Amino acid sequence: MYYLIKESLEPCEFEALQKQEYQYVAVLTTEEWREKQPLFDMGIELDINVDDIHNTKAEVNYDSLTGTFSVPSRRDICGKDYQYAFALDEKGMVFIDSTGVVERIVKRIARTRKWKVPCLERFIYDFLETIIQRDQALMEGYEKELDSIEDELMDTGTETPLDRANEIRSDIRELRTHYEQLIDLGQELQENENNFFKPENTRYFRLFTDRVTRLHDSATSLRDYTMQLRDVYNTQIDVKQNRIMTLLTVVTTIFMPLTLIVGWYGMNFRYMPELETRWGYPTVVVVSLVIVIGSLWFFKKKKWL
Repeated sequence: MYYLIKESLEPCEFEALQKQEYQYVAVLTTEEWREKQPLFDMGIELDINVDDIHNTKAEVNYDSLTGTFSVPSRRDICGKDYQYAFALDEKGMVFIDSTGVVERIVKRIARTRKWKVPCLERFIYDFLETIIQRDQALMEGYEKELDSIEDELMDTGTETPLDRANEIRSDIRELRTHYEQLIDLGQELQENENNFFKPENTRYFRLFTDRVTRLHDSATSLRDYTMQLRDVYNTQIDVKQNRIMTLLTVVTTIFMPLTLIVGWYGMNFRYMPELETRWGYPTVVVVSLVIVIGSLWFFKKKKWL
C-alpha cells in the first residue's frame, strides 16, 4: 500500500513515491520491506523481526527515525499486542507490518481525514490519535464498573467478588505502561533532532503527548481506586471477623456463670442443703434465666450486640 499525502491520503503506485513531489506513507509486510528497503534511500539497515518487538519506542539515526509499536488490543488488553515497526525521514514514513492492523488504520484515515495543510506531521498525529481514540470512553467504562463494584461491596459486604476489579487493575497496569511509552515516543518526535519536521508542525506531537498524559493520569487514578476497593474489601472482612469474635465472646460470657452453677451443684457433697430442697431445681432454673436475660440486656445496652 502506497499513499501520497495531499488534502487526504491518495493511493498511488510505488513509482509515484520516487518522484518526491509529495510526502508519502507506505505500508509493507516484512518480506516487502526486505525487498524494497534500498529503494526508499533512508540510509538504514533495519532488519525487522516482528516477533521480537517488546515495546513502543523511537530511535534517532543519522538520517532517519526508526522505531516499533507494541499496542495492546482494546478487546483483550492483557493478551497479545499488535506489533509493527516504522521508519521515516523528511520524505515520508514506512510501516512494516504483517498483521494488517496498520493497513486498516491507514485506510480509515484515508477515508475520513482531509487536511487544509497536508504534511507528514499531521498524518503521524492522526495515526497516533487513532490508536488511543477510544481510550477515554474505556476509562469511563472502567470507572462505572468500579463504582458498581463499590456500591455492591458496601451493600453486601464480603459476598462481593473482586475478580472483575482485579482484571481491571491488570488492564490498567498494561495501559499505563503503554501510555508511558507513547509519551516517550511523542517527546522524541517533538524533539525533532534531525529536523525532519517543520518546527511549526511539532505542535501536533505536543498535543498528542498532552492527551496521552491525561490518559495516563486517569489510569493512575483508576489504579488507586482499585487499591481502595481492595482495602474496603479487607476492612469488610475485618469487621465481619470482629463481629464473629464479639458474638463468641458474648456467648462465652453468658455461659460462664451457668457453667459455674453446673460445676458447683455437680460436686454432690453429702450435706448440700439445696439437694434436699423442694424448690431447689426451679430456683436454679430461674437464676439461670435471670443470668442469661440480664447478660443479654447488659450487652444490648453497651451495643455489643
